[in-house]
Amino acid sequence: MPDVSLFELFGIFFYVGLFAVGGGLVAITLLQQTVVARGLISPEQFYNMVAISESTPGPVGINMATYVGYSLYGIKGGIIATIGQVLPS
Repeated sequence: MPDVSLFELFGIFFYVGLFAVGGGLVAITLLQQTVVARGLISPEQFYNMVAISESTPGPVGINMATYVGYSLYGIKGGIIATIGQVLPS
């Protein structure tokens, strides 16, 4: 189980969505600073997620949020992280 609750996961992605002015590529840097620095995912997982998020259709930031949430909590985490990322906009 991850060290973060679903509420904290929502807060992390709400923060990223709120301050990612400039698009999804800016969100990648914010995600690295928050998610990798907290130890929720490894740097290798992060780089794999960036590659997959850029190769799938849709905004990169939202793809990353969905992927990180899903990897931590499954479908429920993917939905919560995606809502957190999209809600500020």
